[in-house]
Amino acid sequence: MASKQILVVPGDGIGQEVTAVGKKVLDKIAGKFGHTFTYDEALVGHAAIEATGNPLPDETLAKMKNSDAVLFGAVGHPKYDNDPSAKVRPEQGLLKMRKELGLYANLRPIKLFDELLGASSIKEDILRGADILFFRELTGDIYFGEKGRKNNGDTAYDLAEYSRFEVERIARKAFDSARTRRKKLCSVDKANVLETSRLWREVVQKIAPEYPDVEVEYQFVDATAMLLIKDPKRFDVVVTANLFGDILTDEASQIAGSMGMLASASIGDGTGVYEPIHGSAHDITGKGIANPLASVLSAALLLDISFGMKEESELVISAVDKLLKAGFRSSDIADAGTPAEKILGTEAMGEQVLNFI
Repeated sequence: MASKQILVVPGDGIGQEVTAVGKKVLDKIAGKFGHTFTYDEALVGHAAIEATGNPLPDETLAKMKNSDAVLFGAVGHPKYDNDPSAKVRPEQGLLKMRKELGLYANLRPIKLFDELLGASSIKEDILRGADILFFRELTGDIYFGEKGRKNNGDTAYDLAEYSRFEVERIARKAFDSARTRRKKLCSVDKANVLETSRLWREVVQKIAPEYPDVEVEYQFVDATAMLLIKDPKRFDVVVTANLFGDILTDEASQIAGSMGMLASASIGDGTGVYEPIHGSAHDITGKGIANPLASVLSAALLLDISFGMKEESELVISAVDKLLKAGFRSSDIADAGTPAEKILGTEAMGEQVLNFI
């Protein structure tokens, strides 16, 4: 039995709805295994800007640092997307959180449940058995480099920058993980064009001999984008830079049938943050139809990675598997053959997860 403090940060849009389900799942696990999970809540993103003027208030950051783990929702709002001149934006809170908490490694498992083979636009025989773990570097690259305008605002620039240390620490995490899986690592870069990518490949090549049991391949990002669709089963662990990882993991979400199915863990040397990879989805906010399974699977990652509760984590994943085998679907993963009574809203899907736990 364990006692843990969890900070719930719902954020914006459907983040509020799906995170409520993730929290219920954690409660159910705590009760079943005799753990004590205590919770606090905090603001981030558009909700925080509206309340405080700051997308990541100091109070939220302090609570994050004092928690054992963070269950996160989503940030974003259309009013900022349509206003390029906005100086304060929800996403600034996300980037600052990653930097302040030292969350340099973003883990995104792309694991396909057999029952959702038909939900993807890719042929079933290509998809079956795909199981990829992405390691996306999270605190460097073009997102954090110097940026600005010049020539009276007619020219814009964003500087991509990496240090040897930043590449090495994410690469080692990826190598260590590959050892626990199929012992294959693919390092993705654009070393034929970019200097940051040449440093990236140089560092990974230098580390590789320390892991003789791991088979390493190097791919350019454009080739990887093609191979993810052509032959996703060829990949085991993939490690790449921040921008490339952002794009490739959204592409890979289509292997799983929907972004609503994909969880992620952002980890470093302190408090880990666990969140769905999807955004705030304001087009469906408040309708009660958002798929909560990515938040549920994020809770499973939280249990495993931050708390070392492997059995508890596997029980959550098994419950999702059983729910899908029983034919229950949210609207984003339903197909033409799904009976109407099996298509459930956010809360009802959550209740089914709890039932199967």
